[in-house]
Amino acid sequence: MSWDIVLFNTTNKIDDITEFTDEHLEPINFDVVFESFFKNIKKDEDAWEIVGEDFTIIHYPDNALATHCMVNLYGENAIYAIVDLAKTIGFQVFDTGLGEMLDLDDPSKNGYENFQRYMQQVLGKK
Repeated sequence: MSWDIVLFNTTNKIDDITEFTDEHLEPINFDVVFESFFKNIKKDEDAWEIVGEDFTIIHYPDNALATHCMVNLYGENAIYAIVDLAKTIGFQVFDTGLGEMLDLDDPSKNGYENFQRYMQQVLGKK
């Protein structure tokens, strides 16, 4: 199971996901961003596997402009690679493990533990 996060390309900081509108979003080609930021990408037609130290990020390319992009994370270190990307490009990150925007200045408060508990529950191990 993956831990899913959503990257947003925004003109304003989003503090609460329920309080922003589409007018705050700017289209960007996420494929180009990932290709220029990450060096180790295994590509096939349907998915790109971004491989790092103790993590993998799965991106589904579509070679189109978009205002947001969901990626699948495997391993807690993946969120730190996403934070580096977000800070460099100016993205904001919605953490589905927390159900809220990720604090890029304090990413240690991420939803990875929530995701792990959920995964254990789904797999019937708790």
